Amino acid sequence: MQVEIWSDVVCPWCFIGKRRFEDALSRFPHADDVTVVWRSFELDPSAPFSHGVDNAARLATKYSVSREQAEGMLERMTRVADDEGLAFRLDIARSGRTFDAHRLLHLAAEHGLQDALKEALLSAYQEKGEHIADPDVLTKVAIGVGLDEDEVRDVLAGDRFGDEVRADEREAHEIGVQGVPFFVFDRRYAVSGAQASDVLLDVLERAWAERQPVQIVAGDSCGIDGNC
Repeated sequence: MQVEIWSDVVCPWCFIGKRRFEDALSRFPHADDVTVVWRSFELDPSAPFSHGVDNAARLATKYSVSREQAEGMLERMTRVADDEGLAFRLDIARSGRTFDAHRLLHLAAEHGLQDALKEALLSAYQEKGEHIADPDVLTKVAIGVGLDEDEVRDVLAGDRFGDEVRADEREAHEIGVQGVPFFVFDRRYAVSGAQASDVLLDVLERAWAERQPVQIVAGDSCGIDGNC
């Protein structure tokens, strides 16, 4: 069974959703038969290399609230993350464009390292205050999960995997993704948002049940050839 997850590396709920999904998967008896594919989704495709301000200032402007209110929003999110075992430092997070990070995730998929890189990128931004648009930061993070440095630098220097990122985003638009994380289970069910792990487990179980062939208990019957 395949689970596709559209998300962005600068999305706090995406990291929380990843943890909740992992908890659900750890309790799913067929976890070894589940393939997870991370799909690209930029929350702000027009984002600059760096916003040049901290998260509190950016949120205050975005939502037309005071800085104190914006700081309260970040603190509440940090408390939610703490419940999932995550140590958010959104006060020092440095936001910027994520297109290159998504391109590297497609590279990582070719080497069986996509989940490891996704985890590392989410942590780099949300827990360590790394500038996720910086090629040197991206290179360091990618090498840290086992990708080849020369290949990583080659991808970042060119446009490789750009089409794949855009294809993921077009598909997100086509299936009606309005926010992330967005989970699609075997193209049967979709879950929007960082739902509780019990909800995700329930959908895993339903999607798995529907993909199984019908179990037949044989008994007396008439055959299609008319013989009874």
